[in-house]
Amino acid sequence: MKEELKKVINNELKEIEVSIVNDTNIGDYIYEIRGQKVMLDFDLATIYGYKTKNFNRQVKNNINKFPGDFRFQLTSDELFDLARCKNFTSRIWTEGNKGDRTSLPYAI
Repeated sequence: MKEELKKVINNELKEIEVSIVNDTNIGDYIYEIRGQKVMLDFDLATIYGYKTKNFNRQVKNNINKFPGDFRFQLTSDELFDLARCKNFTSRIWTEGNKGDRTSLPYAI
């Protein structure tokens, strides 16, 4: 019974994740930084329904599962360059993404 319940819950969570991703235009969240197409940690956290802090904690706790160049932290100059983009500026300051942030975003 317990295993069946786990399967049902996992299937429900997958459906919710797919729904979130399908309702989002992913192309709006892709940037070119250091010659690579990347997404930023707070955008990915928002898409998947996490707080940025928790999203980064999960990545950090499982970093051995990812290649060494999987993510990198933006410099303040790179963040400033991105901030000139209107969409980016409105997203970084909304929904608590930046308000409680103490470090520069990660590109993934």
